[in-house]
Amino acid sequence: MSASTSSSKKYTIADLNQMSQTEFTAAIGSIFENTPEIAASAWRSRPFENVPNLHQVMADIVLEMNNPQQLKLICAHPDLGSKFRMAEASVLEQSTIGFDQLSAAEYDRFQSLNQAYKDKFRFPFIIAVRNHTKDSIIAAFEQRLQNSTEIEQKQAIVEIIEIARWRLTLAVG
Repeated sequence: MSASTSSSKKYTIADLNQMSQTEFTAAIGSIFENTPEIAASAWRSRPFENVPNLHQVMADIVLEMNNPQQLKLICAHPDLGSKFRMAEASVLEQSTIGFDQLSAAEYDRFQSLNQAYKDKFRFPFIIAVRNHTKDSIIAAFEQRLQNSTEIEQKQAIVEIIEIARWRLTLAVG
């Protein structure tokens, strides 16, 4: 279990600044869903002043990725409300707004929206759930289904960076 998904181990910036690249990547490599290479690359920018500084370094790495790399990062994320295997951080995040307790009708609605979104954009709908309720997520789904693929890919990256901010806040203090 990684630090970013577990409340049992929280790191300080000082801890992270003293780690080898391997230790650093093991500690916070899951901040960006199934993409530890972002943490491995961020390690080179040590020492970090604080969590916002570390987050900005990691966000800059994501923003500098080429299109195929960004799409790979987007596709590493699970569908909202999915009952399939996902990273523990995603399970925790989705449970904060009750996605682990969806009624059959809610589950069907999210599966329908997920499928419509993936059919149109060919990648999963990404939203920083900690900033939302189930109802606001449904509204966002419906609004964002009207967007172009280019706009949605950019929005997905914005959301991923926000998700990472939340995860870092939980993992580092």
